[in-house]
Amino acid sequence: MTRSEPTAYRLYHELDARFDALLEAIDQASTLYEAIRPPTWRLDALDDIGWFREALLDMWHKEGQDGRETRNYIGVIAADEALLEAVAEVNVAKSAISELLGHIKALSPSALSEAKARLPARHPRVGDVLRKTAMARLHLKQCWRHLPTAPAPVARVRLAWYTSGRSIKKLSVQQAEAKLLALDTDAAHVRIQLKKLAGLPSDETLAQVQAQAPLMRANLFFVEPLLDGHTRQAMNIAMPLVVPAQETRLPHIKAPSMQAPATRTRAKRRDEKLESEPFLPSLRIYRYR
Repeated sequence: MTRSEPTAYRLYHELDARFDALLEAIDQASTLYEAIRPPTWRLDALDDIGWFREALLDMWHKEGQDGRETRNYIGVIAADEALLEAVAEVNVAKSAISELLGHIKALSPSALSEAKARLPARHPRVGDVLRKTAMARLHLKQCWRHLPTAPAPVARVRLAWYTSGRSIKKLSVQQAEAKLLALDTDAAHVRIQLKKLAGLPSDETLAQVQAQAPLMRANLFFVEPLLDGHTRQAMNIAMPLVVPAQETRLPHIKAPSMQAPATRTRAKRRDEKLESEPFLPSLRIYRYR
């Protein structure tokens, strides 16, 4: 037995306990939601009492799903005090899972893989997933993502798609070359890009761009200013937005389109630092202007 194995064993045992606590918190919040039927608005305009529970228990990878993407359950729920407390308990349990998985990942990559492999068996819907896909793979981001919650009563909520998000990773010429060499170097388009790259100064910094999935942005306008004086708050939401109920009704909601627009929703910045066309298209690598 290696020195890390006793530590890993203890962490796995704690992970099992925390995952069970999360499932218990989800069941309590879902059961309460189904009992009180709070005012709810949904982007898909459907009325399914099991939707809230489904959103909270959806922790699975689907075939062909990018691991960086998560499935959305866009809606707004006007919650009473009891449901707000139950939702807060779910979020606490999710944070506990995220924190512990961070410790396990720091232990070793294989330890994280083992952790991901053991949790599905504890999920109450693992049988349904196995019948559909023959494989139950837990989606960690969907496991620990919080239910967004308004800190105070809200008068109105304005929802809009945000489709301009992207991540940018700086690379050296040498790093870009290594990535190209990992492709099929017999292919003509790869050889052309290697030749282009060879013409750059060795100290030039490049940028690899990854487009991000469309996000739903919620702008909350509070009934009264918060203690810090703010009258509104913006947040990205992929799960139902829970707001304190005002006279058992929803706030005014400005709804977006059902689907995200196909093109970017914001004009290009005039101070855009990257060239408009990729320098190495196969890797989405750009030069700086």
